[in-house]
Amino acid sequence: MCICQKTCILPKHLGAINDAYCIYLCIFAGDISNCISVMRLLWKYMDKMRCFRKRLTIPFLGILITCLLFINLYMEDGYVLEEDKRQLRETSIQQLNSERYVHTFKDLSNFSGAINVTYRYLAGSPLPRKRYLTIGLSSVKRKRGNYVLETIKSIFDQSSYDELKEIVVVVHLAEFDLAWCESLVQDITRKFAHHVIAGRLLVIHAPEEYYPVLDGLKRNYNDPEDRVRFRSKQNVDYAFLLNFCSNLSDYYMMLEDDVRCSKNFLTAMKKVVTSREGSYWVTLEFSKLGYIGKLYHSNDLPRLARFLLMFYQEMPCDWLLIHFQGLLAQKDVIRFKPSLFQHMGYYSSYKGAENKLKDDDFEEDSFDIPDNPPASLYTNINVFENYDATKAYSSVDEYFWGKSPSTGDFFIIVFDKLTKITKIKIATGTDDRQNDILHHGALEVGQKVIGTKKGKQCSTYITLGEFKNGQVEAQEIEHKITFDIECVRIVVTASQKEWLIIRSISLWTTQPPNQ
Repeated sequence: MCICQKTCILPKHLGAINDAYCIYLCIFAGDISNCISVMRLLWKYMDKMRCFRKRLTIPFLGILITCLLFINLYMEDGYVLEEDKRQLRETSIQQLNSERYVHTFKDLSNFSGAINVTYRYLAGSPLPRKRYLTIGLSSVKRKRGNYVLETIKSIFDQSSYDELKEIVVVVHLAEFDLAWCESLVQDITRKFAHHVIAGRLLVIHAPEEYYPVLDGLKRNYNDPEDRVRFRSKQNVDYAFLLNFCSNLSDYYMMLEDDVRCSKNFLTAMKKVVTSREGSYWVTLEFSKLGYIGKLYHSNDLPRLARFLLMFYQEMPCDWLLIHFQGLLAQKDVIRFKPSLFQHMGYYSSYKGAENKLKDDDFEEDSFDIPDNPPASLYTNINVFENYDATKAYSSVDEYFWGKSPSTGDFFIIVFDKLTKITKIKIATGTDDRQNDILHHGALEVGQKVIGTKKGKQCSTYITLGEFKNGQVEAQEIEHKITFDIECVRIVVTASQKEWLIIRSISLWTTQPPNQ
C-alpha cells in the first residue's frame, strides 16, 4: 500500500487512477522506492483488466513519462545541492584565508606604500647610504642540492673592487624550518664575513605569521595541490623580499638562488641602463630563464610587492610579472644579449625534480658589451613594417629590416655630442635569413653635422672599411682618426635584389657614455 495513501483524496472506485495520484505524492515526498512499488502494483492491477488496459495505455504512458521526468529532476537537484555545498566550502576556506592575512593586505589603496612586515635580521644590517644596485634572491630548503652559497660567491667573485662599492646583496631565507635557516646563516657568515661587515650582504627572514594560509587554494591550470602551495608561497616570498629592498638602492635585480654571473656584470648592466636614458621601461631582462636577471627601478618595488600578494594564488611569479609590466604600459619584453646570468642548478626547489635548463645566450665575459652612446638614426632605405632603424642600434634582440637597397642608399647614426670611438662592429643578416645581408657596402665616420631634407648628417666622411660576408669591423679607430666623430654611416655601394637586415651596430668609446 502507498505510504502516501492517507493523502489520496480521489474516490477508491477509480482504482488505477487513484494509485497514479499516489505516485505523484510519493515523488513530491521524496519517497522514490515506494513510488516504484506503487507503479508495479498498478501494472498488475491493469493486467487483470485487459479491456480497460487498452483504453488506459496512452494515459498510463503519459503518467509514466511524467514520473520519470520528476525522478530525473529530483536527482539533478541533488547534484546541484552537492555542487552548492562544495562551492560553499571553497568560499568558506577563502574567507578563512582572508581573515588570516588581512593585516598584510590592509590599506591597499596606498599601493606605493611598504607592507607592514617585521623582518628578522639573520646577518648584517643595511647601511644608511643608498647603493646603485640591490641584488635580491630568495632561498628555501631543497630536497636535493643547495646552490645559494655558490650563487653568492659568484656575485662577489665576478665583481671588481669598484663594482662592489655599488651593490648590496639581500638573501631572504624563506623557509619555515628555523633550524635549517640558522645552519645556513652560520655557513654564510663564515664564508662571507668581510662582505657582511662591509654592509654588502644581508640575510633576512619573514616570520611565518605574516604569510597567508597556503592550503585549500584555487587549483588554477589543474595544478596539483602541492604545486599550487609551492608557487603561491614563492610569490609571497618574493613579495616580502621586494618590500624589504625597496629603499636600499636606485635599481633592483632579481636572481634565483642557483645562478652563475658573468664577469663585470654590473658594468655591462650600467651600460645598458645608460643607453636607455630618456626611454620608458618597467623591466629590463638580462636572462631569458625564469625569474633570473630581471631589473627594476627601486621605486616600483612596493607596487610589485603588493601586486604579487594580491594575486599570489593565481599563477606563477614569472607570469604575474608579465601582467605587471603590461599594466604599467610596457608592451614588449626588453631583453638584452648576451645574457649576464646562467642557471647552474641541476635540481629544482620544487620536489627536487631535475632542472637542467641553460641560457644559450649567456657569455662568461660580458665586459666587452658595447657602449652605443645616445644618438639619432636616419635612413633612406624603404623600411619594412615596424623594423625601424633604432632596432639595429639597440642591445635588444631586434633588428632593422629594409627592402632592396640601391646604390647610394645610407644608414646614418648622428651622436648627441662629440664622441671618441675606439671600435665599431656591424653585422647584417640573421641565421634564418642569411641572404638578407649587405652584399656591397662601406663603413664611414664623419664630422661637421648639417641639416638636410632627409635628416641630419655630416658634411665630410672618411671610409674605415668595406663589408665582407655582410659584416664589417674597425678597431683602434682613435689612432686612425684625429677628429671627434659626430656621425657613423653605412653606405650601399651596389644595388641588390635581396632585402637588408642590419642585425646589430656596436660601438665602443674611450670612456663610458655617461661621463
